[in-house]
Amino acid sequence: MRRQLTGKVVIATHNAGKLAEMRELLAPFGIEAVSAGELGLPEPDETGTMFAENAAIKAHAAASATNLPAFADDSGLCVDALDGAPGIFSARWAGPAKDFSGAMARIFSELETRGATNRKAHFVSALVLAWPDGHTELFEGRVFGDLVEPRGTAGFGYDPLFKPEGHDRTFGEMTAEEKHGVDWQSGKGLSHRARAFVDLARECLAPTGRT
Repeated sequence: MRRQLTGKVVIATHNAGKLAEMRELLAPFGIEAVSAGELGLPEPDETGTMFAENAAIKAHAAASATNLPAFADDSGLCVDALDGAPGIFSARWAGPAKDFSGAMARIFSELETRGATNRKAHFVSALVLAWPDGHTELFEGRVFGDLVEPRGTAGFGYDPLFKPEGHDRTFGEMTAEEKHGVDWQSGKGLSHRARAFVDLARECLAPTGRT
């Protein structure tokens, strides 16, 4: 049985861009959010082999440390011609300095090395809600599109090189509302994180915030 989230939650991230998106998604539901980074919590080792496993590791670590429900995302870019890489290693490709311009350059370098012309890719987001007693809720979202030469300075991570299907602009050229805003009338969002959040909200959040 699904469990409802109310009150205060820890967003288990030290990533400022991801934190901003999560706070914006949660805000209409009256959920008070504090991040693991703001609380000074250490980042746990992400030893999972799937996005869902790594999201669960982060959420349970934060819930255990704070005795509060915790909300974690693990997400990444999967490139078809690179056999799904960088995938769960998306952040690690950017290195300790979080150099995503270098990570994007690496993607194109790897494609060139392979002689690959296929530019299909997709983003994956696994969202996990974890409670201190071990209860867990998992939701996943995906958005498919094409790799292009990086354009735009909005968003974060690999956003500038990803053009979602049916759109002419990259995530890096879209406003925050365009990228991860949710139309609750249709129950649709564009980004992988927004799509996962729609399912989470239906099951675990009070409906009053859906406008």
